[in-house]
Amino acid sequence: MTNSTSPTLGITARAAAFAADRTLHFPAAALDIARLSVFDCLAVAIAGMHEPVSQAVRELVRSEGGAPQASAFGLAQRVPARAAALLNGASAHALDYDDTHFDFVGHPSAAVLPAVLAIAEKRQASGKALLEAFLVGVETTCRVGAWLGRPHYNAGFHQTATSGAFGATAAAARLLGLGADQAGHALGLAATRASGLKCQFGTMSKPFHAGMAASTGVEAATLAGLGFVARPDAIECPGGFAITHGAAQGCLDNPFAGQPHAFRFVEVQYKFHACCHGTHPALEALTALREKHRLQPDDIARITLEIAPQWLPVCCIPKPSTGLEAKFSLPLTTAMIFAGIDTASLSSFSEATCQDSVLVEIASRVEISPNPAVADTACRATVITHSGTSLEYTIDLCNRVPYSVKATKLRAKAEALLGAAQAQALWTFVDSLDALPAQSLYPSLHGWMAGDGIARKPGAE
Repeated sequence: MTNSTSPTLGITARAAAFAADRTLHFPAAALDIARLSVFDCLAVAIAGMHEPVSQAVRELVRSEGGAPQASAFGLAQRVPARAAALLNGASAHALDYDDTHFDFVGHPSAAVLPAVLAIAEKRQASGKALLEAFLVGVETTCRVGAWLGRPHYNAGFHQTATSGAFGATAAAARLLGLGADQAGHALGLAATRASGLKCQFGTMSKPFHAGMAASTGVEAATLAGLGFVARPDAIECPGGFAITHGAAQGCLDNPFAGQPHAFRFVEVQYKFHACCHGTHPALEALTALREKHRLQPDDIARITLEIAPQWLPVCCIPKPSTGLEAKFSLPLTTAMIFAGIDTASLSSFSEATCQDSVLVEIASRVEISPNPAVADTACRATVITHSGTSLEYTIDLCNRVPYSVKATKLRAKAEALLGAAQAQALWTFVDSLDALPAQSLYPSLHGWMAGDGIARKPGAE
């Protein structure tokens, strides 16, 4: 077995070797975080299955029909695996409430899990195989994404769609039992299929990116398993993905260093505000200031937010006009914090919120200052009061939070999205995921995805 950490291999071959490595050891802590992410991703996908983007993609999938291979959100019938991955990815990212990883600035679970669910159900893989493939996929997303680095992201590419496609391909290749050579061809094909532009943020195209990545993963791995040949170094070769997508030489010498023992995915960040993760450091800092000093809107003369420069074109829409745009507006979400509007609530992000005169006036007092010394996950917030007092708070979301705290907060989030009974049932289902055989796993999963609200009994259709 080729070692994915070998410095003599190119990035495509390293990712392929990692996907095909059957000797991998999966640390308990990494599997625990994987379950949390599966739980969170399913919860936001169930809540997002009736969003406009989900409805549009579902109608496309429904109208095309095809072989009943995999379950899809909002559909009673099963559909082809590639179509299921497309719909489920769009649904998982429809609310922009899914997890984020800052090694590459993207949403790993929404891109990878839909591909894993589709191929796993088609192959009737065990829950253990499903969870391990998911972890391999999201880890590949993080590692390849970190190698592509900030130049790729800052050039205008949405890494959920690009790096996510490579992770989805690796996960699908593992579930299909591909060897390293075949997995390399799958990743080579994914390199010519992966796409996604940040200029689409604030529109339905952004959540569709996750579906694109998942669908590409299913397609590329399936074709490679059928003998399809692609250039096996297509991510890093001259004229390949990296150099044509803003990351000419890659940003890490050995992106799979530490494997197979260390999984970077465990540093994943979960969303507890229903908006772009780039706004979250500021929202947490401002909440702390508001609560500590009991600030009211009339107290505030000016708000200054020092943030990483890369967020300027991402989540700083000055005057949003739709609920989707509101999720990418740091001025408006700042105003929401001081007006006491719940940024964890989906209903808070609407056209009416954008037009609220009080919020618009508060937002006009917000100054955004790009500072290269501020990390992607951090914010230095300063509030100047009308009395001339300067109040400051700095936060970095990468400061580690215990597993128990994450689990408690994610269960509360799921309860707010789905209701107490459904959230508890989903937690129980995911908590035992890797112990479930196929004959009980997929009927239960189909029940959740079809919109029943409860897991079906084994064998029920």
